[in-house]
Order: sequence, then C-alpha cells, then structure tokens
Amino acid sequence: MSRRSGVTVATATALTDCNFDKIEKSLMVRILRENHDVSELFVTHLLMRNIRYEADLVGQLFNSSEKRLARILLLLSNFGKEIKSEVVVPRVSQDTLAQMVGTTRSRVSHFMNNFRKNGFIDYNDQGLTIHSSLLSIVLHE
Repeated sequence: MSRRSGVTVATATALTDCNFDKIEKSLMVRILRENHDVSELFVTHLLMRNIRYEADLVGQLFNSSEKRLARILLLLSNFGKEIKSEVVVPRVSQDTLAQMVGTTRSRVSHFMNNFRKNGFIDYNDQGLTIHSSLLSIVLHE
C-alpha cells in the first residue's frame, strides 16, 4: 500500500486482480466542489449503484434461485453490450456463484447442469460461454 497527497493506493483480489484508490473525505469533497465533470460522474455512479442494489433486492425477494443465477451469469458476460455470446472471463467457482445468488453450491451445480443441457451455456477450455438464449430464463414468468 502506498500513500500520496490524500490518496491511498492498494492492490486487492476480487473476481480479478485489481488496484483501488482510497481518497480521503476532505480531498474528495474538494474535488467534487471544484470539478463539475467529476461531480457529475460520481453522482451518476452512485445512482446506478443504487438502482442495481434495488434490482438485486427485488430479485432476491421475488425471483427463484434459478432466475437469480441466470441474471448473474448474464451480468458477468456483459450481456447487451455485445451481440455475440460472451465468455465469462474470470472463471467463477460455483461456491462464489452460490454466495452471489444466495443459495447452496449444490443448487448452483444443478441449475448449471440444466442450463448446459438446454444449450444456454457451454463449458470449454477458455471458460464458460453464455448464450443470449439464457435471457429466456430471466424473462419467463
């Protein structure tokens, strides 16, 4: 971890290796007041994050584990940003998916096997390929 003028730089491991900066509150307040573009970007980020939290909460309350898993796989594959099927690049364990969905690893394994059997996903040497047809699971009532 290194430190420079109110900013702490560190390395962490999430789904992939990453670096993050921690900005002291006083510095962030000053930047937000002085730079309209940064302020607008930051507020947009906060609003989008809150919308995502609300969608996750609604999904947790009203959707089945299978739908939640399908939604997470689509999000991981950046569905909607490309027309073709996407490979989930980092490889995510079934335990991690189970934690994200809020269910057990055995349920995730069961759903993943069903998704593969129905042609919604493929496993290969590069990882997991998500097909756009998986969206039908999320949209099915």
